[in-house]
Amino acid sequence: MASDHVRNVGPMQRARRCQRIKRNGERCRAPAITGRGLCRSHGGKAGAPKGNRNALKHGLYTGAARERDRRARALLRQIREVLEALEEEMQGIRPE
Repeated sequence: MASDHVRNVGPMQRARRCQRIKRNGERCRAPAITGRGLCRSHGGKAGAPKGNRNALKHGLYTGAARERDRRARALLRQIREVLEALEEEMQGIRPE
Protein backbone atom coordinates (compact mmCIF):
# COMPACT_ATOMS: atom_id res chain seq x y z
CA MET A 1 0.00 0.00 0.00
CA ALA A 2 1.83 3.07 -1.22
CA SER A 3 1.45 6.40 0.54
CA ASP A 4 0.73 9.59 -1.37
CA HIS A 5 1.95 11.67 1.57
CA VAL A 6 4.66 14.15 0.56
CA ARG A 7 7.19 14.79 3.33
CA ASN A 8 8.70 18.21 3.78
CA VAL A 9 12.36 17.28 4.30
CA GLY A 10 13.81 20.63 3.23
CA PRO A 11 14.29 22.04 6.75
CA MET A 12 15.92 18.79 7.86
CA GLN A 13 18.33 18.87 4.94
CA ARG A 14 19.25 22.52 5.60
CA ALA A 15 19.83 22.01 9.34
CA ARG A 16 23.31 22.56 10.77
CA ARG A 17 25.27 19.36 11.18
CA CYS A 18 27.17 17.95 14.14
CA GLN A 19 30.83 19.02 14.28
CA ARG A 20 32.11 15.89 16.03
CA ILE A 21 34.53 13.55 14.26
CA LYS A 22 33.55 9.92 14.57
CA ARG A 23 35.96 7.09 15.36
CA ASN A 24 36.21 6.22 11.69
CA GLY A 25 37.55 9.74 10.98
CA GLU A 26 34.42 11.02 9.22
CA ARG A 27 32.29 13.89 10.44
CA CYS A 28 29.02 13.00 12.13
CA ARG A 29 26.25 14.09 9.78
CA ALA A 30 23.41 14.12 12.30
CA PRO A 31 21.54 17.41 12.76
CA ALA A 32 23.01 19.58 15.53
CA ILE A 33 20.94 20.76 18.48
CA THR A 34 19.91 24.43 18.06
CA GLY A 35 22.42 26.69 19.78
CA ARG A 36 25.02 23.94 20.16
CA GLY A 37 27.40 22.51 17.62
CA LEU A 38 26.69 18.87 18.42
CA CYS A 39 23.96 16.33 17.87
CA ARG A 40 22.09 14.58 20.69
CA SER A 41 24.35 11.55 20.44
CA HIS A 42 27.53 13.58 20.92
CA GLY A 43 26.43 15.68 23.89
CA GLY A 44 24.44 18.49 22.32
CA LYS A 45 21.79 18.26 25.05
CA ALA A 46 24.28 17.62 27.85
CA GLY A 47 25.00 20.01 30.65
CA ALA A 48 23.14 22.59 32.63
CA PRO A 49 21.31 25.51 31.05
CA LYS A 50 23.37 28.56 30.23
CA GLY A 51 23.48 31.29 32.84
CA ASN A 52 21.96 31.07 36.30
CA ARG A 53 18.60 29.54 35.32
CA ASN A 54 19.46 26.21 36.92
CA ALA A 55 20.28 27.71 40.34
CA LEU A 56 16.70 28.38 41.48
CA LYS A 57 15.02 25.15 42.51
CA HIS A 58 12.07 26.10 44.73
CA GLY A 59 12.54 29.69 45.90
CA LEU A 60 12.43 28.82 49.61
CA TYR A 61 15.60 30.75 50.39
CA THR A 62 15.33 33.68 48.00
CA GLY A 63 15.75 37.18 49.38
CA ALA A 64 12.03 37.88 49.00
CA ALA A 65 11.06 34.69 50.84
CA ARG A 66 13.47 35.39 53.67
CA GLU A 67 12.16 38.95 54.05
CA ARG A 68 8.58 37.64 54.06
CA ASP A 69 9.51 35.13 56.80
CA ARG A 70 11.22 37.89 58.82
CA ARG A 71 8.10 40.06 58.66
CA ALA A 72 5.87 37.11 59.60
CA ARG A 73 8.03 36.34 62.67
CA ALA A 74 7.93 40.00 63.72
CA LEU A 75 4.14 40.03 63.38
CA LEU A 76 3.84 36.83 65.44
CA ARG A 77 6.07 38.38 68.10
CA GLN A 78 3.78 41.42 68.29
CA ILE A 79 0.68 39.22 68.48
CA ARG A 80 2.18 37.21 71.36
CA GLU A 81 3.03 40.43 73.23
CA VAL A 82 -0.53 41.73 72.81
CA LEU A 83 -2.00 38.40 73.95
CA GLU A 84 0.25 38.32 77.01
CA ALA A 85 -0.76 41.89 77.90
CA LEU A 86 -4.45 41.00 77.49
CA GLU A 87 -4.00 37.90 79.62
CA GLU A 88 -2.38 39.95 82.41
CA GLU A 89 -5.19 42.51 82.18
CA MET A 90 -7.84 39.79 82.27
CA GLN A 91 -6.30 38.23 85.39
CA GLY A 92 -6.74 41.54 87.19
CA ILE A 93 -10.42 41.78 86.19
CA ARG A 94 -11.85 38.31 86.78
CA PRO A 95 -11.85 36.64 90.17
CA GLU A 96 -9.98 33.39 90.49
